[in-house]
Amino acid sequence: MSESEWRLRAPANLVSKRAVLLWTLRAVIFWVVVVGAQGVVLLVVDGAPTWLRATMVVAAVVGVVHALVMPRWRYRVHRWETTGDAVFTRSGWISQEWRLAPISRIQTVDTARGPLQQLLNLSTITVTTASAQGPLRVEGLDAEVAARVVDELAATTQATPGDAT
Repeated sequence: MSESEWRLRAPANLVSKRAVLLWTLRAVIFWVVVVGAQGVVLLVVDGAPTWLRATMVVAAVVGVVHALVMPRWRYRVHRWETTGDAVFTRSGWISQEWRLAPISRIQTVDTARGPLQQLLNLSTITVTTASAQGPLRVEGLDAEVAARVVDELAATTQATPGDAT
């Protein structure tokens, strides 16, 4: 691989469009818990502070904006790509992270599917390397695409000389 190919660049592949729904559902669940907890306090506690009503309204507004904006923004940012020499990822939404892991440094490749991911037929791939930065994660992949990528990475890393350190 030439030196110019090793530079950090925007990976070619978007995650599944269903990732937008996944991230929206996670945000909605989080904000329902936050606003709901405040609502329970208002209902149960006699003489609850009046500022609690204001914080509940602010949390509800922030929650709606977050659930509408964040998933779509993340979808535009989140990208991934695997080549015969490296794995490239870009993730985040406010703070973005661009990562590259040479195939020779890959130690393990895993998939995970939480309950919402299973419902939406999505997966997360985790590529663990010898890096102190930690693993690379690609969240929101179609489950079939994730299985194919894991198989390809396993075959490629098996055929790559080196000790992944």
